[in-house]
Amino acid sequence: MSLTTSRPLRLAFAAMIGACLVAAPVVAVPALAAPQAPVQLNLLNINDFHGRIDANTVKFAGTVETLRAQHPDSTLVLSDGDNIGASLYASASQKDTPTIDVLNALELSVSAVGNHEFDQGFADLTGRVSDEADFDYLGANVYLAGTEDPALQEYTIREVQGVKVAIIGTVTEETPTLVSPNGISTLSFGDPVDAVNRVAAQLTDGDAENGEADVIIAEYHEGAGSGTVENATLEQELALTDSAFAKIVTQTSAAVDAIFTGHTHKQYAWNAQVPGAAPGVTRPVLQTGSYGENVGQVVLSYDPDTQSTSTVTNQNVSRSTDDDADLVNAFPRVATVKSITDAALAQAAVTGSVAVGSITAPITRASIDGAAPVVEDRSAPSTLGTLVANSLRASLSDPLKGGAEIGVVNPGGMRADLSTTPDAEVSFAEANAVLPFLNNLWTTTLTGAQFKTALEQQWQRDDEGAVPSRAYLQLGLSDNVNYTFDATRAEGDRITGIWIDGDPIDLARGYRIGSFNFLLTGGDNFRIFAQGTDTRDSGLIDRDAWISYITDNSPLSPSFAARQASVTGLPATAVKPGDSVSFSVSQLNLTSTGAPKNSQLTVAWDESSTTFAPASVDANGAATVTVTVPADAAASSVLTLTAKESGTVVRVPLAVTAAVPTPTPTPAPTTEPTPLPTTGPSAPATAPTAAAESALTAALKGTIALSDSTVAPGDTITIAVGTAFAGQYVSAWVRSTPVNLDGWKQVSAAGTITAALPTDLAAGTHRIIVQDASGAVIGWTEITVATAGTTATGLANTGLEAGPWLAGGLLMLVLGGVLLQRRRRVSMES
Repeated sequence: MSLTTSRPLRLAFAAMIGACLVAAPVVAVPALAAPQAPVQLNLLNINDFHGRIDANTVKFAGTVETLRAQHPDSTLVLSDGDNIGASLYASASQKDTPTIDVLNALELSVSAVGNHEFDQGFADLTGRVSDEADFDYLGANVYLAGTEDPALQEYTIREVQGVKVAIIGTVTEETPTLVSPNGISTLSFGDPVDAVNRVAAQLTDGDAENGEADVIIAEYHEGAGSGTVENATLEQELALTDSAFAKIVTQTSAAVDAIFTGHTHKQYAWNAQVPGAAPGVTRPVLQTGSYGENVGQVVLSYDPDTQSTSTVTNQNVSRSTDDDADLVNAFPRVATVKSITDAALAQAAVTGSVAVGSITAPITRASIDGAAPVVEDRSAPSTLGTLVANSLRASLSDPLKGGAEIGVVNPGGMRADLSTTPDAEVSFAEANAVLPFLNNLWTTTLTGAQFKTALEQQWQRDDEGAVPSRAYLQLGLSDNVNYTFDATRAEGDRITGIWIDGDPIDLARGYRIGSFNFLLTGGDNFRIFAQGTDTRDSGLIDRDAWISYITDNSPLSPSFAARQASVTGLPATAVKPGDSVSFSVSQLNLTSTGAPKNSQLTVAWDESSTTFAPASVDANGAATVTVTVPADAAASSVLTLTAKESGTVVRVPLAVTAAVPTPTPTPAPTTEPTPLPTTGPSAPATAPTAAAESALTAALKGTIALSDSTVAPGDTITIAVGTAFAGQYVSAWVRSTPVNLDGWKQVSAAGTITAALPTDLAAGTHRIIVQDASGAVIGWTEITVATAGTTATGLANTGLEAGPWLAGGLLMLVLGGVLLQRRRRVSMES
């Protein structure tokens, strides 16, 4: 048990009164009232139920009633929100009325609003939903747009055995990115901790007119995020100091006695240090997971004399496994829940049981650690994500429907799996459960650069630049898209390669994207989609298009090929034939049901005849690939890796420069170029074009040689290009500002050309560049133009006869240049 000093002022006041009584003279006083017995408050909490009207609903109700029976006169049933929305067919097809009826039957006292309570808009929440609910919906951080005026009830006070218990409800500040904007256009969403603290201060200020409470409970529809491993400790979660959850734990007012959380579908029951209290003074912080799989139970003991609370119980209780009949017989409320559930399932069966297609094997979302049944992991790719994205592309590919080339799905858009249990048929209800939101299907055009940004935004930032509770969201992509990434690189530069239909993405070209209106209006913090052009509504809704796709393409089979892989350790500069290249590839295995563990990667060098041994893949889906650059490697090479078991394809681009071959003997040096046969190729018909500045890479510096590195304006220089270029036409340039030196020049048999420098060439350091006939840079070097008063050799003009020294130096330079036969070549940038 841990004392919760949620009322430090009250404790101090009690101590002061005690001291006064000790010091006061002994006088006759009336007998003091007998100490009051502590009251045990049994708080039962759920979160993210999401309309789970199915075979488990009665067992969920039985769990609640079993825990209520432990404290029949002092129990409050509470919720963190998302009671409805993203629901199973039996609830969704009836506008979630069955779910609300079940919660009414269990006497749910109060609920925070979740983001899904806004799925059908604010008017639906405050109208139809609130009218059907016998419980209060709270949202202390929901305001009328542009004001700080509450749009919803902020708190409720329930009296339990004479103890006033206040419940304050809030919703994630990310709500505007999680629901369609039209339905919440009149609202704004503030910081939930600030809102709880504001209301808690009001409830403890001593002013009875604005509400006073003995015990305060905070219901946050926000929780521990995805930035840590599953089953992380509280300390690991709090290490993410800029997270919403860390603020909830460390900055929620000490007046709050217990904290219930939700939204992130995680399961934990921690005792967290109360801010400002002595070390070891804690309060409960709990989340149940989701879907009624657990019921959270916190029992607080409230001492009316000291006005303090202590924690008796803080736990998640798994859903009951007792027979439904036993639970119905034991608990009247469960009997009511069974009647509601049976009626809802019967009504849904009228349309929901109709088969719309079939599958050959389960097609599921990603599962944490590959667990079965699926424990949803929105940070990983999945077989279901690929299938849904393929359906979006297919449904919207007709130009009249938007002409989609790429399908994209956000992971939170998929809320159930396609299972072969009890059979391989896919019913209408099962298909609807996968995509339950009734989104409109839209298309938009993103440039290749914008599509790259969309992939970069999988590493999440909210509108204010903070990392949200789910730090990474994995987009599902149609099977014509592949990409590589390196998560160790700087934010915004982690995507290292993208291929569409097997071709490198064109960053300037527009691509038609098909998805839900939710995502294409910037939902889930993928704001770049809202910047698309020619955005169109197809007139289709997701459920109808999805079911048609299932029907038209059945039987469906899962694709275990991942659309992406992590590639790290690639060489930073160009490689050359004969070099050994080694890098790491990981995240090759999916975690969807039935996904195989890859054991090897086949390795192919595109446009090369060389064969390579496969690379081994370890149990975690990682491999180290080591290859020797083949002699016939293209300048812009691509290494294609294919996972044996899953078919995952990983493409790795590599820049390759030409190798320098072994030099061959040459005739005795001469200062004049050796003439070529007159039957050589003709000069290009078009004038040479200067290469881009970026093509002058450090790797190409010094791969040509000059007869002299210090010259005078108007001098003729000899440039050693290499015998590998003998007979070819090249262009020579001097720059900073590119100036062509006499058009096209044919390389002599000795591998040299001559060129006259401009007579007005300014003194100082310049660069000499040689390009081949395609415009690719063969090499470059620096040259110094002498200032007035010096000779071309750079020596002071003292009358010294320098001719013999110059001739000897020129011969040595030509000899060195002859040895340079093949050079790196970098494609000219347009």
